[in-house]
Amino acid sequence: MALTDTKIRTLKAGMKPAGTDSTGKLVYEATTRPYRVTDGKGLYIEVHANGSKYWRFKYRVSGKESRLAIGTYPEVSLAQARQARDEARALLAQGVDPNQHKKAAKAAKQEASANSFKAVALEWLEKRGKKSTTGDERLHRILEKDLFPVLGSRPIGEITPPELLKALRRIEARGALATAKKARQEAGQVFRYAVATGRAERDPSIDLRGALQAHTVKHFAALTTPKDVAILMAAINDYQGTPVVSAALKLSPLLFCRPGELRHLEWSEVNMDEQLIELPASKMKTSEPHIIPLSDQASAILEGLHPLTGNGLYVFPSARGRSRPLSENAVRVALRSLGYTNEQMTPHGFRAMARTLLDEVLGFPVDWIEHQLAHAVKDANGRAYNRTRHLEQRQRMMQTWADYLDGLRQGLDNVIPFRASQ
Repeated sequence: MALTDTKIRTLKAGMKPAGTDSTGKLVYEATTRPYRVTDGKGLYIEVHANGSKYWRFKYRVSGKESRLAIGTYPEVSLAQARQARDEARALLAQGVDPNQHKKAAKAAKQEASANSFKAVALEWLEKRGKKSTTGDERLHRILEKDLFPVLGSRPIGEITPPELLKALRRIEARGALATAKKARQEAGQVFRYAVATGRAERDPSIDLRGALQAHTVKHFAALTTPKDVAILMAAINDYQGTPVVSAALKLSPLLFCRPGELRHLEWSEVNMDEQLIELPASKMKTSEPHIIPLSDQASAILEGLHPLTGNGLYVFPSARGRSRPLSENAVRVALRSLGYTNEQMTPHGFRAMARTLLDEVLGFPVDWIEHQLAHAVKDANGRAYNRTRHLEQRQRMMQTWADYLDGLRQGLDNVIPFRASQ
């Protein structure tokens, strides 16, 4: 007799159906072993001593009896179990063993998972290694927030240009045009790694050139006239905030490193005896180590901060916990509190401010300035600058710069421009 859901629910461990009485009511007999109740065409349900109910399909192939596990009840309903049985019978009609087919499907699923976009991307990240801290953070955000939710589970070799474009359009829809462009570039690197390791035939990002909205590069806002800088320095000097944010704000114009490099600065990278900051290649955008000579003013700020944060990892720890660096918006918010809008001055703008005034007002050689900004520049012979080139001259330049800013703040603005011949 075929099973029904009502009958299946009445099946209990230790009580095996043993037929019906004269009224047609089921009669049960006690048992200590698992028992089976058939449905038809090889399908039966097996009731175990703990009450669990398992669907099985019994069949013969090449004269040998086999069983196919279908699932448990009620997770797999009666209708679903019958469908699985019918599919298995169809495979048998084609000469295919249902168990072998199930194993092959499972293996194919595991292979697809191992070759998914996310799996390949994570493998590529490991092979790529760490670059700059800020750049690595941005790359991980793009993958986790923008690409994995759409493409992560897809076999990388099956992803088409329209699928990738769909993920990039989601980024464009929130107005992040630069991020969409960056996401296409990073996805392209993952696809090219997949091609190199034999898991994809080609890179679909190539077909999307010109498909994204054009992004107009907007330079970071900065103040670049002595008068404006004088007002800014006076405002920074009077800033009333936490000691950590105050120190970060005051050091921003003195070090003019990238904001991410500043907030991730560690005390182990600060050499107060030599008056230097030595940043490792892993933290730099150029992937080259970098030295920042410290002026007397910068050293004094760090010495004042050391009693507060010197026993931790970061020079500028987060207010939420010393195991994390200062928020990327801390200095930006401090500038806002001083009355500067994002269109007037940004944390990154301190670099442009120094670049302009050191060249146009103080007259320092451009290659010294560019090297101190850690730009990927080369000398006249095409050689890349190393971290110690012009170090003595840059030390002098940094001290002159700090003195110049002090002079502006005090309203003097009477520093004589530097000349390389001096």
